[in-house]
Amino acid sequence: MKRFVFKIKYLATVSVLVLLSGSSFSQSAKPDQSEISFKGQLSSSINAQTEGIFSLGGRYIPQFNYSGGNRFSGENNIRFDAEIAANLFGNGVFGNGMESSWSGDIKLYRGWAKVATNRSELRVGLQKINFGSATILRPLMWFDSMDPRDPLQLTEGVWGGLGRYYFSDNSNLWLWVLYGNNKTRAYDIGVTTKERPEFGGRFQKSLKSGEAAISFHHRKSNLLPSAEGFSLLPQLWQVPENRLGVDAKIDVKIGLWFELSWINKGADAGVLTNQHLFNIGTDYTFGIGNGLNLIFEHLLMSFDRQAFKFSNRANISALSANYPLTMSDNLNLIIYYDWENGGVYNFVNWKHNFRDFSLNVMGYANPDNFSIPLTAKGTSLYSGNGLQIMLIYTHRHSTKKSNTKRLNSITHEQ
Repeated sequence: MKRFVFKIKYLATVSVLVLLSGSSFSQSAKPDQSEISFKGQLSSSINAQTEGIFSLGGRYIPQFNYSGGNRFSGENNIRFDAEIAANLFGNGVFGNGMESSWSGDIKLYRGWAKVATNRSELRVGLQKINFGSATILRPLMWFDSMDPRDPLQLTEGVWGGLGRYYFSDNSNLWLWVLYGNNKTRAYDIGVTTKERPEFGGRFQKSLKSGEAAISFHHRKSNLLPSAEGFSLLPQLWQVPENRLGVDAKIDVKIGLWFELSWINKGADAGVLTNQHLFNIGTDYTFGIGNGLNLIFEHLLMSFDRQAFKFSNRANISALSANYPLTMSDNLNLIIYYDWENGGVYNFVNWKHNFRDFSLNVMGYANPDNFSIPLTAKGTSLYSGNGLQIMLIYTHRHSTKKSNTKRLNSITHEQ
């Protein structure tokens, strides 16, 4: 609770400083408009599994955004943006002779402030950071845990600051510093050490028919064998961990990409010392009916004491087929295949769009032993076999206000 209060105070302080700095530039600013918007996403779902277990869920994500700033002549445009959103949810599980259980919570979902110019931006607070070329099986899922099957595309944010600079050829440089993120994220081995900052960066080069990038991240982690499932390993504390990622994507009639991640620990953690993840993928839209889009990806993973030995391997393939039935209806099929264990994971979603609503009817069938990491480690939205129906309602309201009078008065006073 103390840490949560500290983060809120820190974000508020940064926001005030940004606002004050924006006001200090207003002497020569041109008239501009600011916009305050409020939007929300309300969803409800029912999930029925073949084992006779039922679950009900409801979620509401209200989101407030502010966008505005002072417009200068030339290339010195200054813009300020801010976002705050909450995640209110409740779930109930019952059936098959079991005692029903109900849970719910209210969490801060996003809370950040951003200052931007024509070529750069700085965003501070609780935010989503994701990048990479892969679509389904993502080695560079370092800071998020989005499941491609989830209609809501939910993922918890990370606390920190992210700066980006955009070059004239659309290449860009990212630099970030994270702090206070102690939850295990996708592909994480070990928990980030408390009160130790994480930092990294990414350079993304624009190519003639695509883009290529290199990424780096450093943190210190605590390895807890009992939690990781490797009870024979010793506990390790404040182990330096470096991540190196390379990805590229080009479009040559078909889309082609690769994405790799190497995670190295600066201590002997047995087979957990080095993690290797390598993805290759392609996509193409066939001129069949309304257009059939296919995406195929293959992921090679290994865990080794020695780097690039690839002695403990796992191979997963994924195929996604997307077909628009009508202007309002879409059909999506996603299949995963685990080559080592021979398991096939099936998911299908029919989506119908109304004016402000969308209806998703999803079916899934998976092996009893769910053994592939699709999102956050050890979790899956659609394990087992079942049917889920989800109704989503979205709304948006915004107001625009001219800053002309305010800017004139400030200029006159000064």
